[in-house]
Amino acid sequence: MGRYTQLILVTASVVAVSSLTATPQQSASTAQQASIHFTQLPLDLIEARLRHRPTSDVEREKSLKESFGEVGCKGDRIAELPVKGQKIPNLVCTMIGSTDSQIIIGAHFDHANEGDGVVDNWSGAALLPSLFQTLSAEPRKHTFVFIAFTGEEQGLKGSEAYAKQLTAEQITKIRVMINVDSLGLGDTKVWMTHSDKNFTEALFSIARFTRIALWKVNADEVGMEDSESFKKRHIPTLMLHSLTGDTFPILHTKDDNISAIKMGDYYDSYRLIATYLAYLDSTIN
Repeated sequence: MGRYTQLILVTASVVAVSSLTATPQQSASTAQQASIHFTQLPLDLIEARLRHRPTSDVEREKSLKESFGEVGCKGDRIAELPVKGQKIPNLVCTMIGSTDSQIIIGAHFDHANEGDGVVDNWSGAALLPSLFQTLSAEPRKHTFVFIAFTGEEQGLKGSEAYAKQLTAEQITKIRVMINVDSLGLGDTKVWMTHSDKNFTEALFSIARFTRIALWKVNADEVGMEDSESFKKRHIPTLMLHSLTGDTFPILHTKDDNISAIKMGDYYDSYRLIATYLAYLDSTIN
């Protein structure tokens, strides 16, 4: 596609406030300089993938699989994993790194009956192929696993099924599970009570470096999200969203449509997450 000619190769150095070099669970006492390399996609491509929003969940899964294929995640790299009680499978794209140390990025693609489900959660799911494309231009140390979950609106069915089937050995290889849900209503937010302290601190250092706004907003009393399934397996998690008390009522209503998205904020969320993933790849073991 012609738009790919607009890709921006980003090479930068950032001095982090906290380091994640030894184990993700431990804070280091000294700052570390890290080199960050990734390919930043243009706004119009990120916007186009968001606007291409199939009506049914079946078509959403199909569209995501096609998008992954277009950016190089196909063949044995892409898998549809059945989920008991769900007609639609989880979709898993794996980017093989030089090690088997894993970073998981997840977002559910199913949506509530009312509204278009653009915010909740096509906004997150549509970013997964873009994040694969962003990172795949450079060799990676970690194996990145991009998961589009089914059945979140039925009680985290897809993420629960995936997390439950993980063996103890597989869990030791997962450094963090990053969940992306309901972006684009404003600046990026961290759900602090659902997020590992050290990975959160690292994200805030990236936000300062990129000068992209990042806030702390919890939503414990109003909803569930897919990182919870991984937290139960004692996997470090980071939960990103854009909700506030004023915007939360948009979800599961007719107001959840493309007009609710602030495209500049949505693109900033993409840029922040892309930079952060490249940073993690270069700094954690």
